[in-house]
Amino acid sequence: MHVIAVLWDRVSGTQPLPPAWVIGLTGLVALVVVLNTPAWRLAGKVITIAHEGGHALVSVLSGRRLDGIRLHSDSSGVTYSRGKQAGPGLVLTAAAGYVMPSLLGAGAAWLLAARHLTAMLWLALVLLAATFLAIRNLYGAVAVLLTAGGVFAVSYYASAAVQAGFAYLAAWFLLFGGVRPAFELARGSVGRHQRWTRGSDADQLARLTGAPAGLWVTLFVLVTLGALVGGAYLLAPPGWPPVS
Repeated sequence: MHVIAVLWDRVSGTQPLPPAWVIGLTGLVALVVVLNTPAWRLAGKVITIAHEGGHALVSVLSGRRLDGIRLHSDSSGVTYSRGKQAGPGLVLTAAAGYVMPSLLGAGAAWLLAARHLTAMLWLALVLLAATFLAIRNLYGAVAVLLTAGGVFAVSYYASAAVQAGFAYLAAWFLLFGGVRPAFELARGSVGRHQRWTRGSDADQLARLTGAPAGLWVTLFVLVTLGALVGGAYLLAPPGWPPVS
């Protein structure tokens, strides 16, 4: 019981914010990783985990039966659920994927702004553990375990300064990383590249609702950009930007 109490105090307590230069540097590093294609091929798999985890979470919350998640080495993934073949539950499930990384990033930014750095890291572990239970292929299991292992190692063994830097890096990466897939989908929806969106979440939503796929793509872009702006505002050091 003593161990649980100590752990709870550690998770529920507040921690000091890192220096402004750490916040700015982690944001810059996250942006570079997202924009650099070779780095994105590796790090972008975290966004895929969040994307498919979003489908899974909303499917369960909407009353559907989750059958599992499969993640692939090309950064694609698929989430299987059973239930009504139409209706708001299925629409929300299909719409959750592209916006979930950005919404998670905004939530992480809110926790960090409230100085709950440790809570943010442990909540990430809980979500990764839930995702792992839904994984149905070996590659996906390894990808989620490696991600969770990295978060656990930092949150349990690293110093407070390292935890702060890692937490801000993760939040910035979710915010920036959530925007890139939405823009790639938008680019694939124009002109001769429109075939790229066939079978995408936007295409499925178009068939479910009758609204054009382009409208859903636009919604994904707006939500991810809105989360980025809001998250960046929360992550900005106190007193920034300076008022003249």
